[in-house]
Amino acid sequence: MANDYAWTCPYCNQVATITASNISGDTHTFERNNKLGLLGLHTHVTVCPNSKCREFTVTAALYKTEQTSSGPRKVGDPILHWNLKPQSSAKPFPDYIPAPIRQDYEEACLISGLSPKASATLSRRCLQGIIRDYWGITKARLVDEISELQGKIDSTTWQAIDSVRSIGNIGAHMEKDINLIVDVDPEEADLLIHLIEVLLAEWYIHRYERDEHMQKIITAAQAKVAVKNGTNP
Repeated sequence: MANDYAWTCPYCNQVATITASNISGDTHTFERNNKLGLLGLHTHVTVCPNSKCREFTVTAALYKTEQTSSGPRKVGDPILHWNLKPQSSAKPFPDYIPAPIRQDYEEACLISGLSPKASATLSRRCLQGIIRDYWGITKARLVDEISELQGKIDSTTWQAIDSVRSIGNIGAHMEKDINLIVDVDPEEADLLIHLIEVLLAEWYIHRYERDEHMQKIITAAQAKVAVKNGTNP
């Protein structure tokens, strides 16, 4: 189908091809003498094709609308847009990542569109939580904890962390209370969120998967030795 498109499910994180059988949408138009004229509230539902998931997303957008012979037509960019399910772009992370870290990350994503400065505050606290939990580094200031990481992690990752630390008001307040709300722009808030996502994936998930693989090797080797020694149950 010409309208088929690639889509990544926010629940199972699988890339899928969305067809007409997986989507539905509708538009409710209204005027009622409001100051903007004819408006249309468009709702859109997407169902994940993954048989093990089958979750669905719901979005809504408010448009200026004009009436045509074939029905209402959206005009221009949306006036307002809502993510109704899920409510944010937060990626699903496994439970073995500490709950306070996941909660700060999820709330940072949830609030990023409404308040970048509140989002950045949560991300800074999340970053400090990761450094303290994963690396066991605890200093009085986040900037000192980041400095302590140098030499313990690969240079590219450290440069990325240090680069985010250095931008705008975020950098200026890394040396102060991490809970202090600072005025940042949306791009800076998004950079912090993306940094958190990379660190969670490369540190926690990579360690967990590596430990699982190593344990499988250990178990297989022990089974082999048991068979060789005739002690296999």
